[in-house]
Amino acid sequence: METSNGVTLDFATIPGESIVMQHYAFLISDEEFDAAFGRIREQGVTYYADPHLKQPGEINHHFGGRGLYFMDPAGHGMEIITRPYGNEE
Repeated sequence: METSNGVTLDFATIPGESIVMQHYAFLISDEEFDAAFGRIREQGVTYYADPHLKQPGEINHHFGGRGLYFMDPAGHGMEIITRPYGNEE
């Protein structure tokens, strides 16, 4: 998957025990959020409004934007947001 700024996410199959859990956050445009959110729902991926995974099936609206969290197949915490943290605009 490629974002508008040229960053790509590539997937590989490696042994799960070799991976240490990480958290990845991506600041994306509203249009990219709509596309990503559509794919997440289409694929039946469980998503959350919060990093503690207590609000399933919801998105957040922090700082006037939208965001959500989900886990990738290797157990990494993934986050997509449309506004930077701390941006009160």
